[in-house]
Amino acid sequence: MRAFFYTTEADGKLTEETLEFENDPGEENQVLNIYDDAAYQTLESFGGAVTDAAGYIFSRLSEEQQNQMLDMYFSDDKMGYERVRIHMDSCDFSTRMYEADPDEDDKNLEKFSFADTERYILPLLDAAQEKAGKKLKIMLSAWSPPAYMKTNGARKKGGSLKPEYRERWAEYVCRYVEEFRKRGYEVERMSVQNEPKAVQEWDSCIYTAQEEKEFLRDYLVPAMKRHGLDDVELFIWDHNKERLYERAREILDDTTDGLIAGLAFHWYSGDHFEALDLVKQHWPDKKLILSESCLEFGKYDRNSQGENAERLAHDMIGNLNGGMCSFYDWNILLNSEGGPNHTGNFCDAPYLFDEKSGKLQERKCLRYYWHFAHFIRPGAVRLAVTRYTDKLDFTAWKNRDGKLAAVIVNRFDEEQKCNLRISGEMITFTAKPHSIISTMLTD
Repeated sequence: MRAFFYTTEADGKLTEETLEFENDPGEENQVLNIYDDAAYQTLESFGGAVTDAAGYIFSRLSEEQQNQMLDMYFSDDKMGYERVRIHMDSCDFSTRMYEADPDEDDKNLEKFSFADTERYILPLLDAAQEKAGKKLKIMLSAWSPPAYMKTNGARKKGGSLKPEYRERWAEYVCRYVEEFRKRGYEVERMSVQNEPKAVQEWDSCIYTAQEEKEFLRDYLVPAMKRHGLDDVELFIWDHNKERLYERAREILDDTTDGLIAGLAFHWYSGDHFEALDLVKQHWPDKKLILSESCLEFGKYDRNSQGENAERLAHDMIGNLNGGMCSFYDWNILLNSEGGPNHTGNFCDAPYLFDEKSGKLQERKCLRYYWHFAHFIRPGAVRLAVTRYTDKLDFTAWKNRDGKLAAVIVNRFDEEQKCNLRISGEMITFTAKPHSIISTMLTD
């Protein structure tokens, strides 16, 4: 067996090396094990969010820059993204706050307008699909119902959906799916509500577990069936991992279990990989998808690119090993400030564009994400692994072509010796300080 190693070191340099496996001599120390006879979830794919902000910045790029970005994300020989997440009505990463139908008197949604989605989101989506050479699978999420439907009368600062508007909001959501589909796009899934616990200075709406359960069961699912949209997968929670298991326990019962495909989660509150384990233990048939991941500039130093990329890679591996089957990065493109964002909630993205200088910058997190998406392909199956130290993050997958891919991250200042064992064979290599390694194993 042969292993091809691709390492991005602390300075960003990518190196390549080929090693030949030898018979395992019985080494007991510094061991990383891969067990290819123990398999778990299948990876659907990696992807990212096509937001209004990303679409606007995309419109500012030169044709050459657009092609550079699209090629990295969506070409099959690069990262091969197959899925995108899109917001219904505005979110914080919109050029402005908007609603498709803000008229309270329009009970039949006759004034519903898709113009805001068509302005910046669809051109980016169309370009991405052209580069991918196929339709991308879309996940839709709502940040807030129209202001008149809410208890606080505003899109922002939380508030809840008024009970008397539950049916109309369900119809409104279905209309969004229909608008995408009649234009030929593939809407695969939807979350009930983005971050239903968050009271934000931007578009947000609170749902208790009981409210989310009742809206899902009694209004949303019946509306989707009436509109022939019951093939769309539904996901609950769509918020941070620390309450993932609790939300599942509070919503899933005999009346709702068959209505949802799984649970969506975000990374912002820390690891909580055990929460994924708990959900998988109790509901093994439910999909776990990371629907939003990014670094907020208000919390993390924008100049600490290496440390920030390592944080994201650590979370990626923990989630993959915990049962995650799909990953959606947040904005695939922003300006150099980390916007536009109509409330100043600036964040990092794999590509940042300086509107003054006209320069497109690759952030280090892009190269870290490449190590996952380029080597672990759609349809790959996760394999069992063990590691000798928690100073290394480690995951391994078997691709559909039979090749094995592994990703190893060393987030610390000391190099780590590694004896990689599989099927009675072993190779020895060193994980350099602050590096990420992808290795492809072939016969």
